[in-house]
Amino acid sequence: MPTWLALIGAYFIGSLDFAVVVARAHGVDIHSVGSGNPGASNVLRTLGRGPATMVLLGDALKGVISAAIGWLAAGAGVSPAAEPIAYAAGFVAVVGHTFPAFHRFRGGKGVATGAGVMFFTVPLAALVLAGVWLVVAKLFKVASVASLTVVVLALPLAWWRGTEGVALWWWSAILVLVIIRHAPNIRRMISGSEEQVPT
Repeated sequence: MPTWLALIGAYFIGSLDFAVVVARAHGVDIHSVGSGNPGASNVLRTLGRGPATMVLLGDALKGVISAAIGWLAAGAGVSPAAEPIAYAAGFVAVVGHTFPAFHRFRGGKGVATGAGVMFFTVPLAALVLAGVWLVVAKLFKVASVASLTVVVLALPLAWWRGTEGVALWWWSAILVLVIIRHAPNIRRMISGSEEQVPT
């Protein structure tokens, strides 16, 4: 598979917004309830744990599939942790998730899709961060605090597991995009108005 085709495919895979699909299946427009963000946290607050779990798994799977496609397009000659094209495809999938072609470019924050990229490339680091997310979310009851905490830790953990060079730059691009998408959450945290999630 040519690299350009893998990247285009990753964008459209990323554009499949499971929060929108799952919410519609329950008769809800996710953009018009709660925070309005089409992500697992808003689905959890508005529809409950079952639908939120479906969204989380679906969005993470987008990252896994996209990174895998990139790795295969590059020839699968090196570890996924060190393959720049795997991370490049993952980055494009996160772009697709945050600016989805299928949903008027109104997407989520990219945390779950980025996590999926990490689960494919550096699974041990991803498991560590999943545990950190759960602990922080339980303590603070704010999903964005947990998400930003793991974003800060994700770069050194990926490096620890063998991500380096150009691959590390692509991983950094994913993390920067996720942070940028959390700008409204950061402002709400500063003002003390950020919404909590049930834990």
